[in-house]
Amino acid sequence: MFFAGLFAMYFTLRGEASAEWATYTPLLKVPLALLNTCVLVASSFTAQAGVLAAERYQRRRTGPLWNLRGWGMHEWFILTYIMGSLFITGQVFEYAGLVHEGLTISSSPYGSVFYLTTGFHGLHVIGGLIAMLFVLGRSFAAKKFGPVEATTAIVVSYYWHFVDVVWIALFLIIYGLK
Repeated sequence: MFFAGLFAMYFTLRGEASAEWATYTPLLKVPLALLNTCVLVASSFTAQAGVLAAERYQRRRTGPLWNLRGWGMHEWFILTYIMGSLFITGQVFEYAGLVHEGLTISSSPYGSVFYLTTGFHGLHVIGGLIAMLFVLGRSFAAKKFGPVEATTAIVVSYYWHFVDVVWIALFLIIYGLK
């Protein structure tokens, strides 16, 4: 519901201040945002691979590191964490470029809605990263990897997939809708 409110704010301001969108959308780095989106979407696949390993109660890899089929939940969730961190890094890089161009949260209605929608999404991604650390820590601390640990991994993956789907909608609206 929170993101529905942000989408409503975006479309309302877009309708009321359409000249702002014509001025500021050319500043967006669509190739960077597309790359960032691909990283986040790919991280959903790695999170799901971690869930499949957790459902087999496979905490760690079996075999060499390069054998992805032998990876356990730890390896997949660590890779997902790295990819989520890369997504946040990409957002920070994009924000720095936009601020350098003069687009800030207080510079215009477009800046306000852009930073609020993408920033709150970024906070949700950070929350997902913290949850993954929690899952990994709980898994490392458990004497036996069982249903409780697997369920925790599954629940965190649902959240991660939700964050991914919200970003796809944000990307299509902010970067794709002209």
